[in-house]
Amino acid sequence: MTEDTADLSPADRAKRAAARRSVDFVRDGMKLGLGTGSTAVFMVRALAERVAAQGMDVTCVPTSEATARLAGGLGLRLSTLDAVGRLDLTIDGTDEFDPRLDLIKGGGGAHLREKIVATASDRMIVIADPAKQVATLGAFPLPLEVVEFGWQVTRRLVAELLADHDLLGQTVALRMAGDAPARTDQGNLILDLHLGRIGDARALSLALNQIPGVVENGLFLDICDMVIVGHPDGRVDIHGAHGIVAPGQDTTDGIENLFRDADA
Repeated sequence: MTEDTADLSPADRAKRAAARRSVDFVRDGMKLGLGTGSTAVFMVRALAERVAAQGMDVTCVPTSEATARLAGGLGLRLSTLDAVGRLDLTIDGTDEFDPRLDLIKGGGGAHLREKIVATASDRMIVIADPAKQVATLGAFPLPLEVVEFGWQVTRRLVAELLADHDLLGQTVALRMAGDAPARTDQGNLILDLHLGRIGDARALSLALNQIPGVVENGLFLDICDMVIVGHPDGRVDIHGAHGIVAPGQDTTDGIENLFRDADA
């Protein structure tokens, strides 16, 4: 099950390094949330490898049908959030993160389930390559999951709202999958907001979610506890709320100590 890095791009080698480091924080008996996306694929594979090698007993709640298929196919035990209740840890990727560890997620269209699972977890670890680190959120388009009924009215209301916020851009685009609109696992549509820079992410998140027809936005604020950034050479940096807590860290000192340092 071990992956060969010879054919991986530098970005994928970085993602793999972060993913493999993240599963060091998994403990026997944990209930885990499994993220969605290209970086999460590396994490699920690394987790399955560790569980099989060490005979660990973990229960996994996937954040998408794609992750469920991958994890189930690798032999991980799956359950639902309703069945397990509170989760110990969620590990997921991101499209952007800033110095506060606030995120934009939803490039894979799973941000609704990802946010539900993350907020039901005691801790959230995010895994990323260096390109995902930004000074201010907004370069990556902000996804909005919206219901299909009246979606063009919803889009117009969103566009009107953006004019009142501190943003560099205000373009609202329906996400497409070929010739048809892209759909989430809930069957909803996605509007991508091309904003350039978000001046006040908290005000924008609150305002967007008050528009009828908007199900959820891709701003993950005050949810992430730690970001593990991988590098193509296999090094990782661990970012807490007050900066890098373990430059070049490549060993496990214990989940409790590292989370304590991240919160300090």
